[in-house]
Amino acid sequence: MNDLVKIAVDAMGGDGSPDKIIEGIIHNHSSNKENFFKIFGDKNKIENLIKNKIDKKFYEIINTLNVVKSTDSPLEAAKRGKDTSMWLSIESVKIKESDIVISAGNTGALLVIAKLNLKMIENIDKPALSALWPNKKGMSVVLDLGANIECNSKNLVDFSIMGASLYKSLYPNENPNVALLNIGSEEVKGNEVIKETFQILNKKRSNNFNFSGYIEGNQLMNGIVNVIVSDGFTGNVALKTAEGTANFITDELKKALTGNLLGKISSFINLYNLKKFKKRLDPRLYNGAIFIGLDAPVVKSHGGTDFIGFSNSLDVCNKIVKGNLIDKITSNIN
Repeated sequence: MNDLVKIAVDAMGGDGSPDKIIEGIIHNHSSNKENFFKIFGDKNKIENLIKNKIDKKFYEIINTLNVVKSTDSPLEAAKRGKDTSMWLSIESVKIKESDIVISAGNTGALLVIAKLNLKMIENIDKPALSALWPNKKGMSVVLDLGANIECNSKNLVDFSIMGASLYKSLYPNENPNVALLNIGSEEVKGNEVIKETFQILNKKRSNNFNFSGYIEGNQLMNGIVNVIVSDGFTGNVALKTAEGTANFITDELKKALTGNLLGKISSFINLYNLKKFKKRLDPRLYNGAIFIGLDAPVVKSHGGTDFIGFSNSLDVCNKIVKGNLIDKITSNIN
């Protein structure tokens, strides 16, 4: 059992918890027997949901009734005490009882409590919030998505290394192309921080990634670049814009194909392609932001996702640990 990936789970965070969280664990375990779950939360509720569904050798429940609320500010969450399910799950990683931690709870609280408990990787000044986005050829890693509103050139270089390390952990057979999100592809475009970062990365030789210069917002999904780097303000705006656009397209397509008889006939004829399209844009496939730069990985599952989405986040946890993310960052950072 020592070779299992030990995942610390905050079972009380997010909508519909702990039911959704435990359903996600059960669903994940049905297809993957490589994980051991240290589950933090209300033991009575959790035990009723999980008993007889998973062999006890694959999980442990740590009882705590104190929880971080979705309405808590990061400061309120930290003051709520060291016996919340969120704090204890992160502490489990800190004391090396778990390899990685996941929560669907309050994002701001998770980032603050993680920073209070965990150390920064040496030579990294700021952690970053990263996520997976779909593109024409597969997936991209995008960072920072809101942890740092202002960044200097060293931060962006660090994000490039961390993003490339994350991509290599998830897709070990590929060497990623890294690009800086900018308002144009020419070297003279952008602010001074972006241009300075471009010069540094253009001279840097790395076995971890290839530097592909700048990428514009309308090229994010073309699949040529695997790691997209920006400051947290720009990255968050890009993320929300992409999510809104995807929702708009799927909603309008539904209306067009179900609004009248011709639309219904067309939707029936194109049923196979429509299912493929819907699956491609299913946000549950890309659920799970990763907080990187600390000496242990922290995964944030979307609070509103269902058990399928949470299960997919557990797969991401498994790949991150098996891909030795922290070692990859440490060996490539200057």
